[in-house]
Amino acid sequence: MENIIQVTVIDREGVEHHLDAPTDMAMNMMEVCKSYELPVEGICGGMALCASCHMYVLSDHHLTEASDDEENMLDQAFFVKSNSRLGCQIKITKAIQGLKVQLAPVDGD
Repeated sequence: MENIIQVTVIDREGVEHHLDAPTDMAMNMMEVCKSYELPVEGICGGMALCASCHMYVLSDHHLTEASDDEENMLDQAFFVKSNSRLGCQIKITKAIQGLKVQLAPVDGD
């Protein structure tokens, strides 16, 4: 299917989930994770106003630069690494075919 890409999400227990993600629905990684009932909250609804969709990008994909809003939110998040991104800011496009991410731990994990 030409409007579907595959992405891999490693959950907080270390289990890999191979997911199909549509490129024609203006979705982001947070929404894809939620649609597969993975533990990503997305409390702010994808506005980069919380860090409940914090994840680590493990694959070598060129993603758009983090916005100032995303950077500010990550500055307040727990367990931030150099490859940290907010899932709500990773748009599902053909360019991220094969993307691999890991869900960041939440406070108390």
